[in-house]
Amino acid sequence: MAKAEKAAAIAELKNEFESSSGAVLTEYRGLTVAQLKELRTNLGDNARFTVVKNTLTKRAASEAGVDEGFQELLEGPSAIAFVKGDVVEAAKGLREFAKANPLLVIKGGVVEGQRMDASEIGRLADLESREVLLAKLAGAMKGSMANAAALFNALPTQAARLAEALRAKREESGETAEAPAAETPAE
Repeated sequence: MAKAEKAAAIAELKNEFESSSGAVLTEYRGLTVAQLKELRTNLGDNARFTVVKNTLTKRAASEAGVDEGFQELLEGPSAIAFVKGDVVEAAKGLREFAKANPLLVIKGGVVEGQRMDASEIGRLADLESREVLLAKLAGAMKGSMANAAALFNALPTQAARLAEALRAKREESGETAEAPAAETPAE
């Protein structure tokens, strides 16, 4: 590979690291071209799965400010899924593909600048999607607001019931609730 081609490849990888919300590093040893194509199709527009050269990727990751621990994982045949959207969905897609194709090994990754090992990527894949979590949050907030509204509506009703109970108790005890006579201003 010519020096200009290497520089262009490093610049492209650096740009991918900087513009992605996450990058999941995998080993693809033994997978066929058809299986890699299937994986790319399954990931869709959410992630770009690309086979990388370790030395160029180490340099690009270093220039992009990616953690040294991530660079240590660049051993053997490596491919990276650069995630542009929801990292959880990409992690789920990679995990599901790895279950069906055990030759794909998830080594680790970087999410929002933080290094993650393979088990953390697995836990990330266990999370529900962003949309589901947002819907649950909205439902919880709606429930809290409904409870607050019911509480505020109950206050005047309870005050009216209390006033009626006091009036009834006074009537039973023989007290009259006569209103004081209105004084007329002296002329």
